[in-house]
Amino acid sequence: MSSDHTNPPGLVVSTTEPILAFLTSASTDPHLSQELQQIASNLSSKPNVPYKSLRALWLASNASTRPQLVQLFSGSEFVLTSPKPREKSEELKARLQKLAEILERNAYAELVKDITPKKETNEPFSSYKDQLGFGLHVVVTMFTGYLVGYAAFRALFNHSPVMNAAGGILGLIIFFHTQAEEESVTWSLEVHPCTHRAVSLICRKPD
Repeated sequence: MSSDHTNPPGLVVSTTEPILAFLTSASTDPHLSQELQQIASNLSSKPNVPYKSLRALWLASNASTRPQLVQLFSGSEFVLTSPKPREKSEELKARLQKLAEILERNAYAELVKDITPKKETNEPFSSYKDQLGFGLHVVVTMFTGYLVGYAAFRALFNHSPVMNAAGGILGLIIFFHTQAEEESVTWSLEVHPCTHRAVSLICRKPD
């Protein structure tokens, strides 16, 4: 069994005279396996030894010849080892890099906010109230178109249910198309003021 005792895991104690004497004796103890004897021989040359290895050797030794635990650890001190620094994963590195880029862009935008012109955004709907009003207007328009078409076909085709329904659908489509055209023209005039001026010039009566 190969063990790395340069930076052993777990509790580590300093090598004292009682510990060194025990390890030296254990390295030639016939009651121990060749593996444990080799471990004891390797640890006997170290300034610090792991507690787990030392305890395993002590438990495997002959109870009549091994020292008491109190005597074995007399004068020994705990050795605090620095933990190995954790390596950042590639995913974490990518996230940190992305976060750094976002912070850099935000800092730059804050720096030049008084220099660069603000972007103008023209939205067809300025608020939730406008959207709700527009939706209600469309529903009313479509319903009105359906009623007009239904009534017209009812008068023309002598109360035929199929033709009446077809007339209602046709009226709905016509009214919806008309409403869409009106909204398109209105939006064009709001977004492009020059279009409004052009229409005014065209529609103006000559002197």
